[in-house]
Amino acid sequence: MEPFSTKVKFMGIGEVLKREFSFIKGNYRILVISWIIMDLAMEMPIPNFQYYVQALGGTGLALGIIGLANWVFMAIVAFPGGYLADKYGRRWLITTMTFVMAFSHLFYALAPTWHFILIGTIVSSLCLIYQPALFAMVQDSLPAERRGMGSSIIQLIHGAFSTPGPIIAGFLLLQFGLVTSMRIIYFLVTILFFIAALWRLRLKETTIVNKEPIRFKYFVSAYPKAIKESFNVWKRVPRSAFWLFVIQTLLMFGMTLTHVINAIYARDVLGIPEEQWWLVYIPLLVTLIIASIPIGKVVDQFGRKIPLIFGLLVFGSATLVFVMGNLTWLMVAMSLFAIGQLLVMSSVMALSTDLVPPESRGKVIGFRNFISYIIAGLGMLAGNYFYVNFFPQLPFYITLGLLLPELAIVIFLVHEPKNERERNV
Repeated sequence: MEPFSTKVKFMGIGEVLKREFSFIKGNYRILVISWIIMDLAMEMPIPNFQYYVQALGGTGLALGIIGLANWVFMAIVAFPGGYLADKYGRRWLITTMTFVMAFSHLFYALAPTWHFILIGTIVSSLCLIYQPALFAMVQDSLPAERRGMGSSIIQLIHGAFSTPGPIIAGFLLLQFGLVTSMRIIYFLVTILFFIAALWRLRLKETTIVNKEPIRFKYFVSAYPKAIKESFNVWKRVPRSAFWLFVIQTLLMFGMTLTHVINAIYARDVLGIPEEQWWLVYIPLLVTLIIASIPIGKVVDQFGRKIPLIFGLLVFGSATLVFVMGNLTWLMVAMSLFAIGQLLVMSSVMALSTDLVPPESRGKVIGFRNFISYIIAGLGMLAGNYFYVNFFPQLPFYITLGLLLPELAIVIFLVHEPKNERERNV
């Protein structure tokens, strides 16, 4: 017979877990489940994507062009996305565009040349007009005291349910070769995204919306007003929210400089075989699993700025280790990247939500996404260009140099709300 004290202990643990995670309900729970499905899909093609593009004839600046197109077309829809999210609601954009995005991956699966990957990239990027609506719905659904934890759970999903992705990619690569394995993967991605889209039909609207049905003409006619409103919104939010946006933009540029060529750099400079590159993603994803919840609690209990500063320093350390590493050190670097990502993303999301009132979140996110995506696209093209035409370490060194202004802005220009009443619930 089980001792009474043991039963009490387990009942106590159950109560603690119930209390800690009781906020996972409603729309947030629906989105969490859809992310679980989509993250498994999205991680499968990542390890071998750069090799796949090259195998389809995409040498030279092809990776940079694809990256530029990805971010530029995401930027094009960022302004109307934020405006439409606040005016016409979150649900319609999220559900419709998730379905279209599912089928956009068929361009990748059936691509005879890298140009079809470019087309698929453009289509899927345009679908991300729903991103401001998505992030706004997450922010609408999280209580103020659980914003750090809510963000970390999203990062935990990226780790826990993405971990099989690189393993599946590595297995299929060894079984079928590069091109065939990637085609199989993109068919799987299409199916999983379609399932997630069906699941998102359960979402409920979280804001008061215009009852007039949305039509395609609104995507064009709303653009000038969306741009104006997205610029004007900075007059209605604290100055710290603007400086937080500047940090996110600089971070995006630095990350895309290196992400566009990291697999090629590992193969051609560090001597890591293509068949082993997928292995470095495992420690990254495992670290996300282990560290997500603790880091989320740190952000909720001890504030946003200190974790943000520490996260930037960890990013810098990871970049240094990556530039000079072998396979083992690359695994260490990827674990550090995971910790830095958790610290930065959890802090930034929580602090942004604290600073920006609900009625302005879609427009702030839309503005931030527009500028960040343009910068990220230029970062992709520049990283590929610097790698090919200068020396391969240059993108990594520029990323390290950007840490200094990022840290200075956080320390001197970003301020947290002083008390609970100053936070936007």
